[in-house]
Amino acid sequence: MSMSDSDSSSYVGDCKSFKLITRERLLHEMLRSTKTGDSKSTWKVLIMDKLTVKIMSHSCKMTDITDEGVSLVEDIYKRRQPLPSMDAIYFIQPTRENVIMCLSDMAGRTPLYKKAFIFFSSSISRELVMDIKKDTKILSRLGALREMNLEYFPIDSQGFITNNERALEELFVDEEDNYRGVACLNVMAKRIATVFASLREFPSVRFRAAKSLDATTMTTFRDLIPTKLAAGVWDCLMKYKKSIPNFPQTETCDLLILDRSIDQIAPVIHEWTYDAMCHDLLNMDGNKYVHEVPGKSGGPPEKREVLLEDRDPIWLELRHAHIADASERLHEKMTNFVSKNKAAQIVGSKGGGDMSTRDIQKMVQALPQYSEQIDKLSLHIEIAGKINRIIRESGLREIGQLEQDLVFGDATTKDVIKFFTTKEDITHENRLRLLMILASIYPEKFEGEKGLNLMRLAKLTEEDMSVVHNLRMLGGQPVAKKSMTSAFGLKFEIHKKKRAARKERPGEEEKWQLSRFYPIIEELIENLARNELSSEDYPCLNDPSPSYHGSPFSGPVNQNPHSMRSRRTPTWARPRGSEDGYSSDSVIRHASSDFRRVGQRIFVFIVGGATRSELRVCHKLTEKLKREIILGSSSIDDPAQFVTKLNMMTTHELSLDDIQI
Repeated sequence: MSMSDSDSSSYVGDCKSFKLITRERLLHEMLRSTKTGDSKSTWKVLIMDKLTVKIMSHSCKMTDITDEGVSLVEDIYKRRQPLPSMDAIYFIQPTRENVIMCLSDMAGRTPLYKKAFIFFSSSISRELVMDIKKDTKILSRLGALREMNLEYFPIDSQGFITNNERALEELFVDEEDNYRGVACLNVMAKRIATVFASLREFPSVRFRAAKSLDATTMTTFRDLIPTKLAAGVWDCLMKYKKSIPNFPQTETCDLLILDRSIDQIAPVIHEWTYDAMCHDLLNMDGNKYVHEVPGKSGGPPEKREVLLEDRDPIWLELRHAHIADASERLHEKMTNFVSKNKAAQIVGSKGGGDMSTRDIQKMVQALPQYSEQIDKLSLHIEIAGKINRIIRESGLREIGQLEQDLVFGDATTKDVIKFFTTKEDITHENRLRLLMILASIYPEKFEGEKGLNLMRLAKLTEEDMSVVHNLRMLGGQPVAKKSMTSAFGLKFEIHKKKRAARKERPGEEEKWQLSRFYPIIEELIENLARNELSSEDYPCLNDPSPSYHGSPFSGPVNQNPHSMRSRRTPTWARPRGSEDGYSSDSVIRHASSDFRRVGQRIFVFIVGGATRSELRVCHKLTEKLKREIILGSSSIDDPAQFVTKLNMMTTHELSLDDIQI
């Protein structure tokens, strides 16, 4: 029995992706390690709490778990049947309640299980360890007692969350007592640190520095969120350096800690990639999509739930493609599938004429060897078709064009006013999102009566006004209940001079209409990779060793001399060749365990929720920089979720007199 974080041969950082290492730690280092001595051939019970169930489900499927010898999964807080002939694996948080439950299970003459292998998701206190060691009878029934230090949730091959869904509400509100905010940051810091424990990485920790309006302005708790979180992560890392075997003693990667105030536009602007459009427009529950399939034996249609995840090769290939590109490529895949399938050609020739997707689906139902391919293709063609229909019916292209023009300084408040007066069929959500973008770029337009007039013109409610108010508060623009002070006046004058929230990026071509927008983190990551990130705005908590930045991995970004972006208006769609009718081998290879990178990993953590566009940027820059970019956040939010969370930031009933906009 050992009390340390167990060693594993899975820490080959240069050839395995972040998510794969996480999965292997759970399956191999934890579950497989219990197959020792007389336990090798026996089935086991896996017991977890609510948090660890989520951790496991984000990385592994049930079949993965059963393959490692687990026949039953139980909730530690539910009444369980005694199985004295079976061993139990506990994967739990190191809380007093959980420890008491474990001891109760294994105590007395007839314990619930033959032997217990206990794995804690994070570091356990010395006091709880002593409680476990008090009873020698229980101690003899323990097969393992280890700290896994794995308390994060992989949401993507290069993304994770800490599951702090209420971070905006707990951290960014104005409250005299910040006990909720402090508790939230403590949990977040511990969970972030376990990422580095899992990967055996020791980061150079950088963070967004607090900014005050002037020397006389007091720095608030909200201003210090990245600073405090960086300090919390650092404290955990210092403990790991002393307690975890083979933990690096010098810097091996970069960590940049930011908060949602750095980019208020990314969470609400329409992102036009397939992935973002699915989550924005289709009311999905996480990665779950529900669609109808033909009923058996000619019966009524049946509802089927599918997961849009990286185990689906078509999703993996198209998720970051522009929706127009994705639609074109799906059509080509279906065409190629039919043309290369002789049986389909024969059936098709009998039917004559053009066949619909549903016709083709019915046609191949009698060909079981093609059922999986046609099901996947039909699913994605259906999804893309539904998205394109919503885009047409809601006039989304015109809205998207105005959003992009505002962000790049090609449109002003007058254009928004004209849009609202001429387009009366715009949905409530899109009117609110457009006004939120406007408030981010032109905060002075939302002072006093001017702001109220804009809200009335957009036909928004008092609740909507509080959302815009909280967005401005998130950006560090407090709302004065009295007259505006000179300090605030200076702040707004600065914003007045800067009419564009983004600069055109030379060297990158706008391949698709409405794809000019990019999240702020794209510039920050590139500057960090070049070692050109401002040390004043983004100071480093630890002083990296001289050899760290002198390593061959920290060279300049690979710049393509060919201009990839122009100001001309591109076409909405263009034809593109496809390798086959089903999957892209190159995409699957890139996402496989044969991952290769040249430089050290870069971790970016955003407090207050990350977006699909920011996750896409991390994939894009991984390929460009040849450094695995991993995005972490308290949560990943779609636009509707972000708006809801902004509304929850309001801690008291706001009247129109309270909201000076």
